Amino acid sequence: MVAGGLYGLGVFFAHRNGVRWPAWPIVAFYLLGLGSYAWIEFGFLGTWSTELRWAFTTRVAFLLFVVPGLLALGRPVTLARSAMSGLPARVLDRILKSWPIRMMGNAIFAPVVALIGFSLFLTPFAAALRLDPAWEAAISIGIPLVGLLMVLPVTDSGLLRTSLFITAEFMLAFVELVLDAVPGILLRLNESVLDHAPPVIGLLPPWFPSPLHDQHLSGDFLWFIAEIADVPVLIILFIRWMHSDRREAKKMDELTDEQMDQLTQEHLKRYQQH
Repeated sequence: MVAGGLYGLGVFFAHRNGVRWPAWPIVAFYLLGLGSYAWIEFGFLGTWSTELRWAFTTRVAFLLFVVPGLLALGRPVTLARSAMSGLPARVLDRILKSWPIRMMGNAIFAPVVALIGFSLFLTPFAAALRLDPAWEAAISIGIPLVGLLMVLPVTDSGLLRTSLFITAEFMLAFVELVLDAVPGILLRLNESVLDHAPPVIGLLPPWFPSPLHDQHLSGDFLWFIAEIADVPVLIILFIRWMHSDRREAKKMDELTDEQMDQLTQEHLKRYQQH
């Protein structure tokens, strides 16, 4: 795959630049990241994705959350920085500091995207996504890329946030933890088939669920995966907050008494003005 080839080139150029890349990220990227992608796309979920609603929604959720998260264990952004130098490195740094990447680096971006995307499963458009071969191919490539764009900025330690900003992210992420359950709950509780897909033609296996039961199973799995996927986001935010608090405390400790008095006076002046 293209991702595997690019990662291998990154390891080669990093070694050429004098950076010894550890073995664990390589194993994680290829075995866990690309391995999970192959398991999803070529295993049960990929095979029955067209016929089974719950296989399709579970496949999409895994491609959005699980595969990018496991690929991120390979630290591709850090590897790219180690492999590049000169103009390519400056271009990469400019891209990572651009406003779209910084927006995606907001830890509440992923749950919001998931909420909007999973809400499509409540509409007839879900049938087109599941049954159309062009959409199937687009999902196989596009969903993991979207997931990577959401995960990599969040896991990149080069993006610094203040503790106040992280606290706001943490509170909003808890709200999203509740909202993400809505599409799955609606799929589970609705007593009519929402995607209006035509019935499957041909001999079906005896274990095949009815369309309504298939939708209910889809809601059950989607609800569970969406809630579990928010937990790593909360953990990352907690770790970010600890690092940010430690960094800010270190900066305060390094101030002299005169600098501390000056900051106090400026703070008091702003307070009196308000």
